[in-house]
Amino acid sequence: MTETTRGRAVIAGASGFVGQYLRDAFRDEGYDVVTIGRTGDAVWGNTLRIRELVDGAAIVVNMAGKSVNCRYGRRNRAEIIRSRVDTTLELAEAIRTSEHPPPLWLNASTATIYRHADDRPQDEVTGELGEGFSVGVARAWEDAFFGADLPGTRRVALRMAIVFGDGSALVPLLRLAQAGLGGAQIDGPWFPTPGRLAAGTYHHDRHTRGRQKFSWVHIADVLGAIRFVRDHEEIDGPVNVSSPNPSDNRTVMATIRDSVGRRFGMPTPRWVLEVGTFAIRSETELVLKSRWVVPARLVEAGYEFRYPLLRGALASIIAERRQHRG
Repeated sequence: MTETTRGRAVIAGASGFVGQYLRDAFRDEGYDVVTIGRTGDAVWGNTLRIRELVDGAAIVVNMAGKSVNCRYGRRNRAEIIRSRVDTTLELAEAIRTSEHPPPLWLNASTATIYRHADDRPQDEVTGELGEGFSVGVARAWEDAFFGADLPGTRRVALRMAIVFGDGSALVPLLRLAQAGLGGAQIDGPWFPTPGRLAAGTYHHDRHTRGRQKFSWVHIADVLGAIRFVRDHEEIDGPVNVSSPNPSDNRTVMATIRDSVGRRFGMPTPRWVLEVGTFAIRSETELVLKSRWVVPARLVEAGYEFRYPLLRGALASIIAERRQHRG
């Protein structure tokens, strides 16, 4: 395999929104990019081939994992966990048995690992981990990542907030706003079922009235944070990848409406959300949980966000969408 001056970058899970963005950016930066996934230069299950790719690589970035934008039935819950834990374990084994292990491995994680927080922000040191299915997935994911004995490889878990970009979770919110439905998502009572309670997928009413915190990050700052971590060898362990200026649901939706020129957006109460998410095969937790996450370690280390403010981030994404469609 012919190497470039930057060396080989291994991107696992490169078919997703973030993975594709990183793959293209690393190629532009001069890396020899190889991919691992259901298709690519190596496929999951072929550990020998994966070991060939990670052996001597300059950096490994793993973004593999089934989308959580689905109903949390038994089959989907199992796949959400398997697609994160098993792929991480397979990479760990490939790195452990390689002759020249990569010096840096960054693995996706999620800011959802923290509890529902509307009282104070959650950082990497003082933040409190939550409970329930989504938190359990995040814990198992990080346990698989940090559990292996890999003395030659620095490891960083990227606890990412909701990523905004052209093609991200922002797109359905833009469409709601354009249709006049871009109001706040309002929490409220809803009947629990024994199955959802047992699985930890039931969202308990927090009476947030659309003020549930909304932590987000622009896709360019996901890349920027990865580059910053790469270049700062003192950073390892969990790192929150989120804007230093989290917002709340009501403000996010109002800013999105303003960005697309819609003055009014109908608010959505809990019961409508429950019916709607069932129809589109999603879960209300994705919009009702209060995620108040701050990137303390990145800020303290000196990372400067390209898009620290919501309005500027949305303006750049909408301009990009118009350019691509113009």
